[in-house]
Amino acid sequence: MKSAILALAIAALVAGPVAAQVPTGKMDALRPDQQQFFQLYKELVETDTTVTNGNCTQAAAQIATRLKAAGFADDQIIQFAVPDHPKEGGIVAVYPGTSRTLEPILLLAHIDVVTAERADWVREPFTLIEENGYYYARGVADDKMMAATWADTLIRFKQSGYKPARTVKMALTCGEETDKVFNGAEYLANNKRDLIHAAFALNEGGGGDTDGKGKLVSQSIQIGEKVYQDYKFVATNPGGHSSTPVRENAMYAMSEALLKIRDHDFPMEFSDTTRAYFAKAGAARSDDMGKAMVALSKNPNDAQAQATVNSDRYFHSLLRTTCVGTMIDGGHALNALPQRVEANVNCRIFPGHDPARIGQELAGVIGNPDIKISRAREDKPLASPPPLDPRIVGPMETLSAKYWPGVPVIPSMSTGATDGLYLAAVGIPVYGVPGAWGDPDGNGVHGLNERLEVRAVYMGRDYLFDLVKALAE
Repeated sequence: MKSAILALAIAALVAGPVAAQVPTGKMDALRPDQQQFFQLYKELVETDTTVTNGNCTQAAAQIATRLKAAGFADDQIIQFAVPDHPKEGGIVAVYPGTSRTLEPILLLAHIDVVTAERADWVREPFTLIEENGYYYARGVADDKMMAATWADTLIRFKQSGYKPARTVKMALTCGEETDKVFNGAEYLANNKRDLIHAAFALNEGGGGDTDGKGKLVSQSIQIGEKVYQDYKFVATNPGGHSSTPVRENAMYAMSEALLKIRDHDFPMEFSDTTRAYFAKAGAARSDDMGKAMVALSKNPNDAQAQATVNSDRYFHSLLRTTCVGTMIDGGHALNALPQRVEANVNCRIFPGHDPARIGQELAGVIGNPDIKISRAREDKPLASPPPLDPRIVGPMETLSAKYWPGVPVIPSMSTGATDGLYLAAVGIPVYGVPGAWGDPDGNGVHGLNERLEVRAVYMGRDYLFDLVKALAE
């Protein structure tokens, strides 16, 4: 990718005032291409894709229909599902490039969503509703805005006759929210590696943050993520009648073990990404926390800076592996000593650490060999953060400066988890892209009344379209 050519391409893509690209969301205020996007977005959001009652395969088929109507050939649209999970299918689409040497780009998003109960929501969770400058519905933010944008991007490419140098691939998958059932990205990585082969992938995990009052304060690029790992703790005891209690009690043993997990802090550590994050995010602040963040990025042994930064639970989590008790179950009768107690300890493991070794460390922390520890899944790949490649990160930063002047773009590591883990495990670097933004309260993602600002939808969509074109040149 020639830097001079890339710079010219980006300049051409963002020519013109950004304000003209921000509609109100009303259909009569949308450009024709935005109206086309809205119809795709609305259909996808209003298709229930929960693991309980939904159908990802249906949603993928609807996307396939739209791609075919735009002119995609049958062999450029690959729908997939497995017999054991017929409703959890997905779709891969391929838009050919002109270069024989440049490797493809992969656009990744998940189309499944977290379950939503109508009785708990203010509005119907599977009807896209616009209210007070926001779109409301389950999946409107996580992750159907991105999935709709990727499909819409390929449709616009086909309709305009655009000829990128790189082939652009898209994979929309199911199971990100419930990957103990079936995970489409994992399936593709392990069984259809050639189909999704790419130099790199663009995914969720980045994006903007507001101050909660309508002002965009930052954009982020996700470069790496922690590994999600559950550990099952099991304490057993012969039990007996509760009228004659003894000190050796499975419930007490488990309680003591969990309290030791609570009090254990894993060592602080930096990756290239998190060091850059603390340096840039700290420099953007004018308070004592900002000064401490910068100081810690320069000197990890600065005890005062450590204490200040660790007082923020998010920053504390960014700097280490974390483990926390999340579920517990035990006992078999109200009038009996418990014979078995099980607890789940959820860990978010800093990149580069083996989950098996973390399990051994947990065993050492609790110091009770009678409590058995096992992993809920033993096939999770190790987190492998991608490089801070200027050929990929540079266009993201340049375009962001055009769309959102003065807003810093900060590399970040996710403390959560995305499907990018499975692609990284088979050698495809994955980057969570800037674009749409959220508010400090989390916008109801995974919770009640999920929402996304209308301006964020359309401006984020335009940004991502231009980004794909810039990276495909």
